[in-house]
Amino acid sequence: MNILIIGGGHMGQTYARSFIQAQIATAGQLTILNKSTEKAESRADAQIGRVFSRAEDCLSRADLIILAVKPQDSEALFQSIRPLLDPGQVLLSIMAGISIPTIREQLGVEKIIRAMPNLPAQIGRGMTVFTSSDEVTRIELVTVQNVLNATGKTLYVEREELLDAATAISGSGPAYVWFYMDALMEAARQMGFNEGEAELLVSQTFLGALELYQANNTSCPEWIRRVSSRGGTTEAALLVYRQTAFREDLIQGAQAALERARELGRHED
Repeated sequence: MNILIIGGGHMGQTYARSFIQAQIATAGQLTILNKSTEKAESRADAQIGRVFSRAEDCLSRADLIILAVKPQDSEALFQSIRPLLDPGQVLLSIMAGISIPTIREQLGVEKIIRAMPNLPAQIGRGMTVFTSSDEVTRIELVTVQNVLNATGKTLYVEREELLDAATAISGSGPAYVWFYMDALMEAARQMGFNEGEAELLVSQTFLGALELYQANNTSCPEWIRRVSSRGGTTEAALLVYRQTAFREDLIQGAQAALERARELGRHED
């Protein structure tokens, strides 16, 4: 399968490296289209597939076309590639807020898959939620899922609107985790640990807690109960969190991200 990635930014390069490492595609089957000639030349030096700066030179031979450009660049991109597309080609878009109906209208194609990845895809630990138009065949959908699995885990959803929810949870989610980690590191520093010690304490605690959670069929509330003891230190911290509505604030924050994702989608035109 010949894959064309339009956009040689962070996600475009992440996909290229992941596909080659996972043997999804060889360097000969992988092409990157970067509108900047200078950047195209620098991407070529990275040895992650052939790199072009003109769509006319690479679009026609692609079986799967991945749209990995910024949403604000979509209009110009659509105008430039529409005359070059073939109805049999499958388009995979990771552009936030650009809906399948909009892509269909702007490009005149039917086989469209839309996905929302997140930043840990850079190390093969990503979470990607995706959906598709009805015209995408079962075989094509499975093939694309295998491609996306090269960057981590995937989840297929029937309703496109759930991609906005995925943006709020898994797309923005790493920032929530880092926000909490940073707060705990600051608490550790205030308690007397130096920078490196605080980072080790917090990062290893997060890693251990996550791996313990994944290794057992136990819910988060049950793990909390096991760590907590009546009148103990954990209970003291959790009591403060409950008094300050920390849990509700986290939920409201995710809801705010969802509303913003919806707003961006409404303004896509």
